[in-house]
Amino acid sequence: MSDETPNTEQLSEHWRNPIHLFSDYLKYERQYSEHTVNQYVSQLNFAALYFSKLCDDWFGVQGEHIRRYSMALRTKQLSGRTISLKLSCIRSLYKFLKAKNVAHHAHYHNPAQGIKGPKFSKPLPKNLDVDQMASLLEISDDDPLAIRDKAMMELMYSSGLRISELVGTNLRDINSANGEILVKGKGNKERLIPVGSKALKALKNWLNIRGQFAMPDEMAVFLSSKKNRISVRQVRLRMQEWGIKQGISSQVHPHKLRHSFASHILESSGDLRAVQELLGHSSLSATQVYTHLDFQHLAKVYDNTHPRAKKQTD
Repeated sequence: MSDETPNTEQLSEHWRNPIHLFSDYLKYERQYSEHTVNQYVSQLNFAALYFSKLCDDWFGVQGEHIRRYSMALRTKQLSGRTISLKLSCIRSLYKFLKAKNVAHHAHYHNPAQGIKGPKFSKPLPKNLDVDQMASLLEISDDDPLAIRDKAMMELMYSSGLRISELVGTNLRDINSANGEILVKGKGNKERLIPVGSKALKALKNWLNIRGQFAMPDEMAVFLSSKKNRISVRQVRLRMQEWGIKQGISSQVHPHKLRHSFASHILESSGDLRAVQELLGHSSLSATQVYTHLDFQHLAKVYDNTHPRAKKQTD
C-alpha cells in the first residue's frame, strides 16, 4: 500500500476494465491532467489488489470490505488526509460506474457511499509575502531560459494560474493589447483573467526570443530547451532552483505563487467573490480554505454587506 507503482499483473480484466473506462472518462470527458489521471489509476489499482483477495470484481465489493481497507491503511500509519483521498478515489469510481450504467445490476448501489476516512485538519497553504515575491522576480539574467522563467513566474503571480494552465497556454490565449489571458481550467472551463503590466513586459521579452526554441507550427507559449511544450515537472524544478538562487527562505513551487496571488489580492480588496472568479474555483468554500479566511472575517463581511444582516438603527 505504498505509493510506488502497483504490480497489477495478478489482476483480472474484471478489475482492470472498469479502471480503464474510468481513466478514459477523466482524461477525455473531464479533461483532467495526465498527472491527476495517473494518481486515480494508481490508487484504484492498489485498492483492487486488496479487494481481489476478498471478492471477484468491483461489483462484489461490499461496504465492510472498504471499511477493512480503510483500517488496513491506518495500520500503515498513513495520514488521515492520505486515507481520505484514497477512499475518495474509490467513491468516484463507483459514481462513474453507476452513472454510465456499467454495473448492469438492477439493485446496484455504491458500497463506498457514506464511508469516510479519519478526520484530519487541513494545513493552510503557505504563501510568499510581497517582499519575498519581489525578491524572487528580481531576475536580471539575460540568459534565454532565465527570461522564460521570469515570464512564467510573473504570469503565475500576476494571474493566479494553476501549473497545468500555465503549461497549457497557447499564443492565441494571450491578448497583450487588452492585458488579458484566456485560461482553460479544470473541467475544460474557460475564464478570462487580467495580466499585470510587469507580467506583460516579461512575456514580451520572452516572446521576442521564443523563436529560438519554437518549431514553425508550435503554438505553446512556454517551451523547453528541447523545442517542445515545457512540462509540469520542468516548471516545478526551475521554480525551486530560482527560489534557492534568489535567497528565498522557504521552498518555491507553482502552487505557492498561485496562493500568494490569491492572498495578496484578498488582503488588498477583501473581495472573496472576485478572488473565487480569478482562481476559477467552482465553489466559494474552496476559496475560503485556499485564502485562509477565518470565520470572524467572513462574519464581519456578512454583517456589513448582507441586506438582511445589517443592524437596524433606532
